[in-house]
Amino acid sequence: MFSYTVRRLLGAIPTLLILIGLAFVLIRAAPGGPFDTERSLQPEIEANLSAAYHLDEPLYQQFGRYLWGLLRFDFGPSFQYRDYTVTELIAAGFPVSLTLGACALVVALLVGVTAGSVAALRQNSFVDHGVMAVSMTGISIPNFVMAPLLVLVFAVYLRWLPAGGLGEGNLVLPVIALALPQIAYLSRLTRGSMIEVLRSNFVRTARAQGLPTWQVVVKHAMKPALLPVVSYLGPATAHIITGSVVIEQIFGRPGLGRYFVTGALNRDYTLVMGIVVFYGVLIILFNFLVDLAYAWLDPKVRYR
Repeated sequence: MFSYTVRRLLGAIPTLLILIGLAFVLIRAAPGGPFDTERSLQPEIEANLSAAYHLDEPLYQQFGRYLWGLLRFDFGPSFQYRDYTVTELIAAGFPVSLTLGACALVVALLVGVTAGSVAALRQNSFVDHGVMAVSMTGISIPNFVMAPLLVLVFAVYLRWLPAGGLGEGNLVLPVIALALPQIAYLSRLTRGSMIEVLRSNFVRTARAQGLPTWQVVVKHAMKPALLPVVSYLGPATAHIITGSVVIEQIFGRPGLGRYFVTGALNRDYTLVMGIVVFYGVLIILFNFLVDLAYAWLDPKVRYR
C-alpha cells in the first residue's frame, strides 16, 4: 500500500505539469492583454508595465519563471487587483468556495444515497419510477439553467429565500443548485449497485437468518453498494468545483469562481493560472483520497 501511495503521488507530478503548461499557453493565446483598457495607454507606459511584469520576455522564459515561483508557493501578483497577490486572493476566496462545495457534496451524498437505496428496495414501484424520473431531469438540466429558475421561484415569486450574496440563508439556493446534478447521478448509481448487492448470496443468507430489512441493508448491503459511489466521488468533486465557478457568479458569492471569471475577462494571467493550478491540485488530491477509501471499503482490492 505504501508503494502504491508513493507511485500515485509521483504520477500526479506530470499530470500537474501538463495542466500548467496547457493553461499557460491557452490563457496567453486569447485575444487581448492584461493592460488593455478603454483608454489606450501610451507605448512607453505599456512597455514599462510589460517589463515590470516580465511580459516582454519570451514565452518559454515566462513559463520557467512561473514554475520557479510555484516551487516557492508564489503565484505571482495580480494584474487586476493591484494591491493583492494571487495567493492572498485565493486565501480570501477559498473559504467561501469550500463552504459552498462541502455543503453541496454532503447534501448530494445524503439525498442521493438515500433516494437510490429507497428506489432499490422498492424496485419497479411508483417510488422507484419517481426517483428515476427526477434523476433524469436533474441530469438533463445543467446547474446554470437550474440556478436562475430557483431564484425566480423561491426568491422572486415566493420570497422565501434571498437571491444571493452573503448572510444568513443565502447559502441555501446555491447549495441546492450545485448539488442537484450530483444527487441525480448518485441516486442512479446507488440504485443500480444496491439492486445488484441485494441479489447476492451473502444478503440472501442474512435474510434467511431472519434479520430485519433495515439491518440487512445497513450492516450487510450498504458498504459494498457504496463502492461505485466512492469511485464517483472524485469526478463528483471535480464537477462541484468547476460548477461552483458559474454558481458563485450567478448568486454573487465572493469565492474563487468570481475571481476566475473576473480574471479571465480582464486577461489577468496570474490570477487565472493560480486558480487553475489550485483547483488542479485539489482534484488530484481528492481522486487520490477516493482511491484510498476504495481500498478501505473493499479489502479484496490489492494495489501491486
